[in-house]
Amino acid sequence: MATEPLLSLRAIGFRPNGRSVLDSIDFEWRDDVRTCALIGPNGAGKSVMLRTIHGLLEPDAGDVRFEGRMPPGKGFSFEGQALVFQHPSLFRGSTLDNLLLVPDGAGRSRRERRERALAMLERVGLRTLAAAPALKLSGGERQRLALARAWLTEPRLLLLDEPTASLDPSATDQVEQLIRDIRASGCRVLLVSHNLGQAARLADEIVFIHHGRLLERQPTAAFFDHPRTSEARQFLQGALPWQLSHAG
Repeated sequence: MATEPLLSLRAIGFRPNGRSVLDSIDFEWRDDVRTCALIGPNGAGKSVMLRTIHGLLEPDAGDVRFEGRMPPGKGFSFEGQALVFQHPSLFRGSTLDNLLLVPDGAGRSRRERRERALAMLERVGLRTLAAAPALKLSGGERQRLALARAWLTEPRLLLLDEPTASLDPSATDQVEQLIRDIRASGCRVLLVSHNLGQAARLADEIVFIHHGRLLERQPTAAFFDHPRTSEARQFLQGALPWQLSHAG
């Protein structure tokens, strides 16, 4: 019996107020891909696609399936996925409190949950800041905490929306290493990034979208060395979004 792909999108369309944001997107996660980078110019539909995959947005056409399952309902995210935004929302309270508030479906005692949360803070380099107010953390520390919170749910697919866009190079390096660690734990990663160097460093596969259409999909090295479409070539050459030719 054939197993269901981790993630599949079939003819996804999203047209708020009649404006086409996603147009007939077809995508299926390949078993040999651990990290996929979704790239394209501003306004291409990347973040909308990510939210649609997670179940936060309901497409106007087509369907999304995660491990063969349909979304649980409008506004509800898929179990087994975690989404981290560029500017994550943290709870008031300490760094540790933000992890203790993560729902635990395994029935662990409060002591076990605390030990597990502290171990996670150690893994992401925030153990010494366990008692610090979460809202006082630096941008890089906040992003690592958001990743720790997501990792604590043991996701099978981690969705990242521009996770280092506002960080300095040192903080970016730390977050990228943490993404590698999460990937090494067995979790798949779907990354939206404007940082092409980051996409090249982290991704096995590149998906390029433009004007809401998936125009190109290649292994990372092949995409950067030999993009197939004129839109992708122009994008890699640094063309501004309005200078990209329209897909035919």
